[in-house]
Amino acid sequence: MFPTKKALGDDTVSNLGKKRLDAVLAIANCVVRNGAAVAVPTPGGEVPKQFILTASDILTYTSIWRIYFQEDLSSKELFEILTEMGLVTVVATGTAYAASKATTAILKEVANWAGPLWWGVSATIAGSLTGLVGLAWAVYCDNLYCERVPQES
Repeated sequence: MFPTKKALGDDTVSNLGKKRLDAVLAIANCVVRNGAAVAVPTPGGEVPKQFILTASDILTYTSIWRIYFQEDLSSKELFEILTEMGLVTVVATGTAYAASKATTAILKEVANWAGPLWWGVSATIAGSLTGLVGLAWAVYCDNLYCERVPQES
């Protein structure tokens, strides 16, 4: 999945290792933050909460981009990157993401009345979805970074 030390110079590998660690920490931070927000019951307010959590996710993705490329990623650039990945991928990813957020909101509305055990279940599900999408983005950034960095012969 990731290039080996033989493929990249030693300095690049240590730099790449730091970038990977920083990206994982950014994802973990987002997962914990979003999971905690989802766990708090807000009857009737779950759909608006998903918009706030989506904004938090986007900030995490731009943070991961900044970790790898030391540049800020605007929404226009994000759309261009997703377009490069293929319009079908963009539509499928967007649809899956929206469906997961809608499902989480519905699940959470039901869980609000079911008690603390279900609050934890819904927080775990939401955190897992956030983590998976963040990991996929980090892998994409990592691969793009490895393509851009000059490799030793």
